[in-house]
Amino acid sequence: MPKEYRTIQEVAGPLMLVRGVEGVAFDELGEIELASGEKRRCKVLEINGTDALVQLFESSTGINLSNSKVRFLGRSMELGVSEDMLSRVFDGLGRPIDNGPEILPDKRMDINGLPMNPAARNYPQEFIQTGVSAIDGLNTLVRGQKLPIFSASGLPHAQLAAQIARQAKVRGTDEPFAVVFAAMGITFEESNYFIESFRESGALDRTVLFINLANDPAVERIATPRMALTAAEYLAFEKNMHVLVILTDITNYADALREVSAARKEVPGRRGYPGYMYTDLASLYERAGRQKGKNGSITMIPILTMPEDDKTHPIPDLTGYITEGQIILSRELYRKNIAPPIDVLPSLSRLKDKGIGKGKTRADHANTMNQLFAAYARGKECKELMVILGEAALTDIDKLYAKFADEFELQYVSQGYDTNRDIEETLAIGWKLLSILPRSELKRIKDEFLDEYYGK
Repeated sequence: MPKEYRTIQEVAGPLMLVRGVEGVAFDELGEIELASGEKRRCKVLEINGTDALVQLFESSTGINLSNSKVRFLGRSMELGVSEDMLSRVFDGLGRPIDNGPEILPDKRMDINGLPMNPAARNYPQEFIQTGVSAIDGLNTLVRGQKLPIFSASGLPHAQLAAQIARQAKVRGTDEPFAVVFAAMGITFEESNYFIESFRESGALDRTVLFINLANDPAVERIATPRMALTAAEYLAFEKNMHVLVILTDITNYADALREVSAARKEVPGRRGYPGYMYTDLASLYERAGRQKGKNGSITMIPILTMPEDDKTHPIPDLTGYITEGQIILSRELYRKNIAPPIDVLPSLSRLKDKGIGKGKTRADHANTMNQLFAAYARGKECKELMVILGEAALTDIDKLYAKFADEFELQYVSQGYDTNRDIEETLAIGWKLLSILPRSELKRIKDEFLDEYYGK
């Protein structure tokens, strides 16, 4: 039985100081028992000699210093995992909130996980079809990859996240596929949208949801993505499933990190975020991947809203360093009613070449991808010239490129949030658009592919 302490010195907001403790470790879980017998959870933030600074997961209301007692549980936070977690909804601390029964765990796992040894990693190389042309065709997602979505406030990243979670699949195999969805600091309305959207499409059966609402404590928000990744590691590496992890919104997570850091009176770094935010984000993102000798994999799509649409802000900046590319949503396309408003030119998937080509998607994929990028970039330049110099200043071929850019946005990028396109359909739309341009312009495509698909 753990030792009880009745030596609470003071309570300030979510923090509590306990004196005279022995053998208590950093990050250890504790339990406070109030005079009424009510119990609340907490964790150790700092140890100084025999003083422990403790942070509460729930509110500190009603804690009486003289007759409340604290027990330290001798372990860090754990999640009880089992396959029954699929189709269930949990709060940020892994407690069921869908009125279903408690989970009977197969085993309990530490939520901080173990970093994967780089030598034990397998290279990501299998194509994942999300059903979204701008991702599948141009910024391909590969199994085991970390590909964040950089959004901005007011843009429809929630719809895109739900669409990918509903549609994503590994082609040509019947290997078990699951989605782990963690939402941090979102409103009740958003949380309802995700749950209903998964329920309607039947995707809930293969999904585990962890939901931390905006009014839940900040310290719980820090635990939420770790809970989700622990569930994903169990499903991927113990149950051989292919797991897609979607984390939204990383910005709320980083703000909670800043709040806790300020409560500990740590020296702030850029924009008040703690100096160790890079390491902290890496400890989440680097849990994705594939392990040698195991069939399962974890692919991750973190979603973040860039404050003031600024991709040099510390959160997108650090995220871009750790992950393999980014998908950027654009306010300009959103205003044109392009849905999803994915800006393909600054977006990038650093592993796209590994997941496409013969036997994975189709032999002409790489060529058409390069040609579409080049043609769209030139088309946008022609449109800018048209704004400055008027249409008369453009050559006939420039006008074709400008037309191509408009059609590309309308037909290729804009597909709505309910359309699920397989890769053949995405490639076919690409060829249809390239047929706007004369064959002599398509210098990035081999003749054999042009003979087979151009103008067909």
